[in-house]
Amino acid sequence: MTSVRIVLAVSAVLVCGLLPAAAFGHGPDKVSDKAKDKQTKGGKDKPVLPVALLGFDERGAGAKGLGPKVTDLLFLKLAARTEFFLVDRADLKKALDEQVLSLTGAVKADTAVTVGQLTGAKLLITGSVVQIDKRVHLIAKVISSETGRVVGASAEGTLSDDLEGLVAQLANVITGVTIKQRDRLLPAPVPVADRTAALNRKLGKAARPTIAVRVTERHVGQPTADPAAQTEITKRARALAFEVIDLDADGESRADVFVTGEGLSEAAGRVGPLVSVRARVELKAIDRRTGKVLAVDRHTSVVVDSSEQIAGKTALQSAAALLAERVLPQLVTVEKKK
Repeated sequence: MTSVRIVLAVSAVLVCGLLPAAAFGHGPDKVSDKAKDKQTKGGKDKPVLPVALLGFDERGAGAKGLGPKVTDLLFLKLAARTEFFLVDRADLKKALDEQVLSLTGAVKADTAVTVGQLTGAKLLITGSVVQIDKRVHLIAKVISSETGRVVGASAEGTLSDDLEGLVAQLANVITGVTIKQRDRLLPAPVPVADRTAALNRKLGKAARPTIAVRVTERHVGQPTADPAAQTEITKRARALAFEVIDLDADGESRADVFVTGEGLSEAAGRVGPLVSVRARVELKAIDRRTGKVLAVDRHTSVVVDSSEQIAGKTALQSAAALLAERVLPQLVTVEKKK
């Protein structure tokens, strides 16, 4: 039971990293039409939460055989809630196999499944059925697949109590604590365009130093063709009204600040044809005239794709983008003080 649960948990977390632009995905999850309709009823600010239920362990002789029953009953109770819609991960391998078959070209184009439409589970629910003396405790963990943050919920009764009633009680507690802690579990992401606009407003008309960017990078085990991190930092710098000088075009003497660093990406794990890649980017900004270090920072990102190279570059790009938003404003602050 434990090994199956671990495989399901890893699968759900990995697949949550898939984006519409990913090179691999599969058709819609096994979600009922009623559940799909609920996706549009949560409002712009509080959309309905996609949840994957991963199963419950059993602890104690009196809890033997209760794990699957609690999981099925909890699925039934949560599926009826308007706050959630459930995505099916039980037959994930079958769905992935179908997607792989479609991508081989062996399936007629008009019947092939659509790529990149997998619904990601933002919350994973798992837990345990624990028997202590004559009492049974249902303990659930609600895990954010985006932040890793966890909140707990529980219900308890005696061995003679109605199991469905206990599970209904647990479903109520899970719903309440999830809604109450929603912002802590799933902080609302700020669109890139909004973040850039906010930074520009914050920096105002302050003079930006002329910068030159050089970030080397490598992917462990494979050659790296183009500098994804350097490209992203240059793009963000231009969006923030910095003048960027190309070092390859003899621009070294014209730059006020050198932004240098290195990026490293490496495959972290695989589930079927999907690969998870971790990337770390380190940046340092140096005043060309004085050699003074003006800013230094680092960031690690994780991306999932069917292509290891694409996943590596996307992870480097993601880490570099966040670093640029933290490092570049510090250069303007330094320039103001001079």
